Amino acid sequence: MPTSGNNLFKRVFDTPSGVSPQKQFGLTRRSRFARLRELLSIVRRYHALKGITPIELRSMLEELGPSFIKIGQTLSTRSEILPPEYCEELSHLQTDVDPLPFDEVLATLDTIYGKERRERIFSEIDSKPLGSASLAQVHRAVLRESGEEVAIKVQRPGVRITMAQDIDMMRSLAKYAQRFMKDNQIVDLRDVVEELWQTFLEETDFDKEAQNLAEFAELNKDVAFLHCLKPYPQYCTEEVLVMEYVDGISIRDTQKLVDNGYDLAEIGEKLLDNYATQILDYGFFHADPHPGNIEIMDGCIVYLDLGNMGRLTPEERAGFTRVIVAVGHESSTMLEDALIGFSVGGDVNAIDHPRLLGILDRIIDRYASAEMDEIDIGAFLTDITNAMRECKLELPSCLTAVSRGLVTLEGTLINFVGSFNMVDVINGHLSRQKTPIEEFKQITRDLIISLDRSARGLARATEYIGDVTHMLSRGQLKINMEMLGSEEPMSKISRIVNRLTLGMITAGTLVSAALVSTITEPTIAGLPVLSFTGYCVGIGLTLWIIVDIIRHHGNNT
Repeated sequence: MPTSGNNLFKRVFDTPSGVSPQKQFGLTRRSRFARLRELLSIVRRYHALKGITPIELRSMLEELGPSFIKIGQTLSTRSEILPPEYCEELSHLQTDVDPLPFDEVLATLDTIYGKERRERIFSEIDSKPLGSASLAQVHRAVLRESGEEVAIKVQRPGVRITMAQDIDMMRSLAKYAQRFMKDNQIVDLRDVVEELWQTFLEETDFDKEAQNLAEFAELNKDVAFLHCLKPYPQYCTEEVLVMEYVDGISIRDTQKLVDNGYDLAEIGEKLLDNYATQILDYGFFHADPHPGNIEIMDGCIVYLDLGNMGRLTPEERAGFTRVIVAVGHESSTMLEDALIGFSVGGDVNAIDHPRLLGILDRIIDRYASAEMDEIDIGAFLTDITNAMRECKLELPSCLTAVSRGLVTLEGTLINFVGSFNMVDVINGHLSRQKTPIEEFKQITRDLIISLDRSARGLARATEYIGDVTHMLSRGQLKINMEMLGSEEPMSKISRIVNRLTLGMITAGTLVSAALVSTITEPTIAGLPVLSFTGYCVGIGLTLWIIVDIIRHHGNNT
C-alpha cells in the first residue's frame, strides 16, 4: 500500500515516543499496514458495524487476536456497558479460547529448552490443557527429579509480536487523535495506551510473573484462607512459567461450589477483605481478578495468572486511604483535602474551592450510601477524576490500576455478595487493621501535615506583610481609619502588631520544625525530637494567640 501521498497515515504511523516497538520487536511500517488490513478484513467479514450477535462478537474477538481477547475479558465483567447475554458469552474468553495443538506446545518447549533438557526436566506432560487463554496455554506435568506435579504455562507462538503490533498502532492512533481533543478531556488516550503497553510488557514476561508469585506468597504467608502458588524459577523463562499445580474449583462455577459445601457470601467477603489488604496494606495487588483467575481449593482462595499486578507506594496508599475514609464519613471537605493531597500536578492555589466542594457534595450524595448492587465503582472513580480535571488537578496514574481492579472484582462478585457497600467494606478493613497506637500515630501524622500546610500558609502571609511594610515605609500605602467612640486606637494597633509578630514567630517555629523532620534519631511518637518540640511550641503559641483573641473579643462585647 503506497503511503507517500497520504499524510494521515504518515502521521498515524509515526513512531511514538517512549519504548520503541520497532527496536524491541522488529516492527516496521509495512508490518503495521499488513496487520491493519488483517483486522479490517475480520471486522468486515462479521459485518460488525451492522449489528452482531453475542456468539459472533466472541468469535470475532478471538480471530482479532490476544489484544482484543483481553478487551473482551474486561467487557465481560461490565454489565453496565453490554447486555447480560453479551457479558455471559464473553466470559468464555477468560478460559475457553481455542487451544493450541499439543504438538505445537511440545515444539515451543523444545525451542526454548531443547528436546533433551525438556525430557530431563519433565517425566510426563499431559496432552490435554488445563486452560487455554489469549496469551498462553497451561498443561499439567510431573517433574522427573522430585516427582512433584506442576503446571506449565507456555506462551503462544508469535503472541508477543502480534500484541506489540496492535498496541503500537493504538499508541500511534492515540497520539494523533489527542490533537483533536479538548484540553479538559477526562481521559488522556495516550496515558491509557501507554499503561496498556506497560501491562503487555509485564504479562508477556513469565520470568517477571515468577517473581510476582514469590513476592505475593511472602506478603500473604499469614493469610489462612489464601493459598499462594509456588514458582520453580530454575525452569522459568520469558516464554515458559513452571509453578505449583492446583486442582481447584473456578469461582465461575457457583453451583459446584455450593454442592461442595462452600458459602458464596463467605467467599465474597474474604475476597473483598483480602483485596483491600493487597491494596491498602501491601501496595501489591492482583490487577485482573476476573472469575477465570480465581479458584477455590481445600477451603482456600487461589489467585491464578499473576502477570498483571498493580503497585502503590506508601504515599499513594495513604492518599487512597484518605479518599475512601472521607467518602465513608460523607464529608466533602475531608474529600477535598484528601484529593488535593493526593494530586500530583496542577496549581493548588488556583482551585475554585466552592465549585469543587459542590461537585464533591454531589458525588458523595450519589455514592456514599449506595449498596454494592447499586454502586458502580468505575463510575465513582471516573467522577472523582473528572472533578479533579475540571479544577486543573491531576491524580496519580496508579488510580487507573486500582480502579480497573476494583471494577473487575465488582463484576466477579456479582453472584457472591448481596447488599454490600464497597466503601464500608474498605473502611471496616481499615478499622480492624489499626491498633490504638497506630490510630494515634495516624492522627498525629495528619495533625502534623495540617500544621505543616498552615505553617507554609503563614510563611506566605509573612511575605505579604513584608510587602505591606515596604510600601508603608515609602508612603505607597494609604490607610483610611475612622476613630469612633472613646477607644484607644494606638493600643489596638499595638495589639495587632504584637499578634502579627507572634504569628510570624509561630510560623517560623513550625517551618523550622518541618525542616528538621528529616533527622531520624532520636524520636518521640515516631517524630524527631527537634521536630516534635518545634511543633509543640508552635501549637502552644497558636493556642495562646487564639485564647488572646477570644479574651479581648469577650471584653469588647
